[in-house]
Amino acid sequence: MSITHENLSSDIIWEVVRHQNAYLVKRSGAGGVQFSRDPLNLTNKHSRKHAGFVNPQAIGINADSNTVAVTTKLTQHHNKPAKNHSTSSYKSSTPQRKLYKSVVNSTAKNGYRSDLRADAVARASAIRLSQVDKKEKKASKPRGKKAQKSESS
Repeated sequence: MSITHENLSSDIIWEVVRHQNAYLVKRSGAGGVQFSRDPLNLTNKHSRKHAGFVNPQAIGINADSNTVAVTTKLTQHHNKPAKNHSTSSYKSSTPQRKLYKSVVNSTAKNGYRSDLRADAVARASAIRLSQVDKKEKKASKPRGKKAQKSESS
C-alpha cells in the first residue's frame, strides 16, 4: 500500500502516479471530478495532501462492524507492509467526545499531520452518526380545528 523509496521524495512519486493509480476514480459525467478509494484518505479527494499511499505519514478512519477504526501509517516500517500500520478501534459505546479527543491526540497533538485535524474529526463524526440508530417519529396529534372536528364526530 505504501510507496516510499529512500532515494525518491514523495513529491516525485506523486507526480509519477497521480494520473494513474489503483485508488483513482474518475467521473467524467460529473464535470471530470476525481475521487480516491485510498483507505488512508480522509476526504476521498484525489489530491497530494490527502493521498495516503504517497505520504510517509497518513491517517485513515474507517467504519468496521459497529466500531470506528483509526489507522495511522508508521514511518519506521515503510518497507515492511505487514508492520506498516497501527490501528485503534473504538466501540459504539465510546462517548463521542472521547472518540474525537483520541482522534485529535493521534493526529495533531503528537505532531503527526496536524493539517488533517479537522478532516479527521469530521470523518469520525460522520461515521459515528451513520452508526446511530434512527429514532422513530411519534404520530402527530391533531391540533386546532382538526382536533375539534375529531372530538365532535
